[in-house]
Amino acid sequence: MKKLEEYVVSIPDFPEEGIIFRDVTSVLQDAEGLQLAVDTMQEKVKDLDYDVVAGPESRGFIFGTPIAYNNRKPFVLIRKAGKLPRETVSVSYDLEYGKATIEMHKDSIKPGQKVLIVDDLIATGGTTQAMIQLIEELGGQVVGIVVLMELAGLKGRERLSDYRLESAICYPGK
Repeated sequence: MKKLEEYVVSIPDFPEEGIIFRDVTSVLQDAEGLQLAVDTMQEKVKDLDYDVVAGPESRGFIFGTPIAYNNRKPFVLIRKAGKLPRETVSVSYDLEYGKATIEMHKDSIKPGQKVLIVDDLIATGGTTQAMIQLIEELGGQVVGIVVLMELAGLKGRERLSDYRLESAICYPGK
């Protein structure tokens, strides 16, 4: 069986020169790669006590849902603004080139619930910080974060040093 890293296609100079783009779709389109990704991420947090899994649109849905299902936990959607039909809480945050807003249904996290955040990638940590802010605003407690890939050169781990962060693959650069 191949190593998880071998399923990731790295594309140099995308979206701009000097950047190596790590393509998650190459993992998803291979049945063994997808299974290995979910199993590896799940293994990283097997000792963690949590009540609910939360993940951002869209790749957090892909990896978070099977982890929630396998562990008989609910899955909570974190979406871009304007996509959820009921009452929401939202937070806006800065991106490298602009701003973004994410939201959750107001009733998706109950006070005191322990939350595991699942996503495909952590880079600077800005989106993850925004997710944590939403979860805590609803009274939840983030007990862990697990991602498929970490771009260590962008220092997201440092920004999230108060939280347990696990990555299945860690790339040293951008």
